[in-house]
Amino acid sequence: SETPAGHIAENLLKAKEIALNDSRVPEQLRNYLQKALDVALGLDPYLDAMAASRRKTSPEHMPGDAEGAESRVRLQDTHASGSLNGKSCLSTGQILRMFVHMIRARKILLIGNPKGYTIPAIAKELPDDGKIFVCAEVPYLGVNSQEEFDYSSDGKKISMQVGPVADTLKALHAEDEHFDMVFIDADQRNAVQYYSFVMDNHLLSMDAVICVENTLMKGQVYLENVSDENVLAVRKLNSVINSDPRVEQVILPVQSGLSLIRRSSMPPDAVVESKFQAGVVKDDVFWGCRRQRILERLRLDGRVAYVTGGGQGIGRAFAHALGEAGAKVAVVDVVLAKAEAVASELSLKGIKSLALAADVSKPEDVQRMVDAIVARWGTVHIACNNAGINLNSASEETSLEEWDKTFNVNLRGLFLCCQAAGRIMLNQGYGKIINTASMASLIVPHPQKQLAYNASKAGVVKLTQTLGTEWIDRGVKVNCISPGIVDTPLIRSQELRPLVRRWLATIPAGRLAQPTDLQAAVVYLASDASDYMTGHNLVIEGGQSLW
Repeated sequence: SETPAGHIAENLLKAKEIALNDSRVPEQLRNYLQKALDVALGLDPYLDAMAASRRKTSPEHMPGDAEGAESRVRLQDTHASGSLNGKSCLSTGQILRMFVHMIRARKILLIGNPKGYTIPAIAKELPDDGKIFVCAEVPYLGVNSQEEFDYSSDGKKISMQVGPVADTLKALHAEDEHFDMVFIDADQRNAVQYYSFVMDNHLLSMDAVICVENTLMKGQVYLENVSDENVLAVRKLNSVINSDPRVEQVILPVQSGLSLIRRSSMPPDAVVESKFQAGVVKDDVFWGCRRQRILERLRLDGRVAYVTGGGQGIGRAFAHALGEAGAKVAVVDVVLAKAEAVASELSLKGIKSLALAADVSKPEDVQRMVDAIVARWGTVHIACNNAGINLNSASEETSLEEWDKTFNVNLRGLFLCCQAAGRIMLNQGYGKIINTASMASLIVPHPQKQLAYNASKAGVVKLTQTLGTEWIDRGVKVNCISPGIVDTPLIRSQELRPLVRRWLATIPAGRLAQPTDLQAAVVYLASDASDYMTGHNLVIEGGQSLW
C-alpha cells in the first residue's frame, strides 16, 4: 500500500495470521486485531463508494473530457497505485482538485511525478485561461503524453515541459512566471533544490500554496534506524521546509503524505532584513493598514447590511456583491416575493440572508425594516439605500401626483432610511451608508423627459454630501453611487430600441452599464478601505456625463 494506514493494515494482517495459527494467543487479543483491521480496511471502500456516488450524480463527473482522459490513464497506472483492496483511497488528486477550486488557482506548476491521471482532473478545475506547466525529466506516459492529455477538452491548459527540471525552472523564472499552486514530488532527486529555487526566485504568487507529495514515504520517514537514501532525502526536505521562517506547513496523512505549505502571513523581521540588505520602511504601507492587506480590507465578514430595492436590477447586484464580500444581507423590496427570490439566490451561495417587504416612503415601514434586521442580527453596519422610481413626462405636463410619488420614494424614502439606520450607526460609532443617485444628478439625460427624477437624484447627492460631513466625526461615512444607463430587461424591449441607439451614441464606452459594473463600487464604499471617503458621489457611467 502507498499509505501509512495501508502499511499498518498489512502488518495487522500478518499479525492476525500469526495469532490465528498460535493457540496461545488469547481470544480477546484476536478480537482486538480484527477490530483494528476492520477500521484499517473499511476506510478505502467507503471513500470509493462516496466518490462513485458523487460521479454518478454530478454532471461534471460524467465520463468524457477530463474524466475520460483520467480513466484512460488510470488503466495504465493501476499497477503503481492503490491500497489493499486494489482501489485507491482518498487520493492526492482529489485533494488537489479541491484546493485548486478553493484558492481559485489560475496557474499551476507541477514538478516531478504526480500520478498522470491527476493532471487532466486538476485542469478541469481551472478557468478557461488557466494553465498547468508540467516539469518532467521524461514524459509521464511516454512520447505521446501530450496527445493523451489532448483527448480532454481541457488539454489546451496543459503544457508539458520535458527536460532537465532545473533548466525548466530557470526558464520560467527568466520569463517572470509566477504560480498560484506549486506541486513537488518529494520522492525525486533534487527535491530540496527545487523547493529552494521556487522560494528564492519568487515563483509563488502572494497567496500561493505549495503541495509536496510523498512526504511520509509510507510511514518510513518518521521511523528510527532508517538507512534508505530516498527516505533520508525526503526527511531532509521536510526538515528544510519546517525550518524555513518564510512559510508554514501542515502534513496530511494522505496516501504517502501530502504537505501543504503557504507563506507566513507576517514574515519575521529576520527574514525581512535578510532579503533587503538596505532595510525597509516597516510602516502601514509595508505591513498593511492594521496588518491587513488591501484585499482583506475590502472584506465585509461579520458585517450586517441591507439593500432597499434589492429584488431586481442594481439592488440585486448590490445584494450579491455585499454577500460575496462576507456580509449578512437583508434584501428589502416593496414586493416581498422579489426579495425572497434574491434571498434564496444568496442562500444558495452560503450567504446569510433575510427577505423583507417595505415601502420606503412610509416611516412605519422603514422603522419596521430596521427593527427586523436588528432583531435578527443585532445591528446594522451597512445601509444601501437603492430603492427608486422613474416616471417620465414633459415638464409642463408633470402632475403634482407624479412629482410627489417620485420624491416620496427617491428622496423622502432615502432620507427616512438614512435617518433610521444612521441612529443605530451613530450610537455604535460606526457605519457605512451608500445611496444610489444617478448620472442625472450631473447632466440632463436626453431625449427622455424626467424632471422629477432628475431633481430627486440631485437631491440625493446633496443629502449625501450633507450627512457625509455631519456624521463622519462620529464614525459614520455617507457616500453615493451615480450609475449611468443600466441594461435591464425593460430596456431590451422592442419599442425602446431606437432610444437605446441614441443613448449609445452619447456614451464614450459604447455600451450600456451592466449591474455587475457597479458591484465593486458598493463593496469598496461599504468596506474599511473607504474610511477616509465621505460625501462623495462616485460616478460610473462609461464617460457619458463628460460628453
